Amino acid sequence: MRRRTVTAGSLEEILQATAPAPAPAPPAAPSAGAPARREEHALRTEFEFELPRGYVDEAGTLHRHGSMRLATARDELRPQIDLRVKENPAYLSVVLLSQVITRLGTVTDVHAGVVERMYATDVAFLQDFYRRVNSEGHTRAAVTCPHCDGGFEVDLSGGRLGES
Repeated sequence: MRRRTVTAGSLEEILQATAPAPAPAPPAAPSAGAPARREEHALRTEFEFELPRGYVDEAGTLHRHGSMRLATARDELRPQIDLRVKENPAYLSVVLLSQVITRLGTVTDVHAGVVERMYATDVAFLQDFYRRVNSEGHTRAAVTCPHCDGGFEVDLSGGRLGES
């Protein structure tokens, strides 16, 4: 297999050159006589979380509740060409988390500087949360009680540290 090297001036040029074709128009609505098809499971793309310690902004306000969206391929590719990541590969998770966290308390502009100022405990929590949400697609886990063998689900995203 041959490798191809592409040179471009910026990430936007690369992404535009490799962008997929626009999606075709959706099919026409079914006729009145046909039964309506109902979607049973809608794709959940945003997940709520609560940080173990919380982010303290410049004004001294503590922010613990937030939301993270599902990552796209673009989210995972963009940090690879970031100069900060090239200089320090450990910075990749900071850049990646800053792209997928949509809200942190009242902070809606979550950028790399915000993630940098978070406590290490919270960054580790968010890295694990990112992995669970993007690889497994949900934050629920099936568990079995060791005493009664009863099965139930727990939501790993909410609650305080140690409750998951």
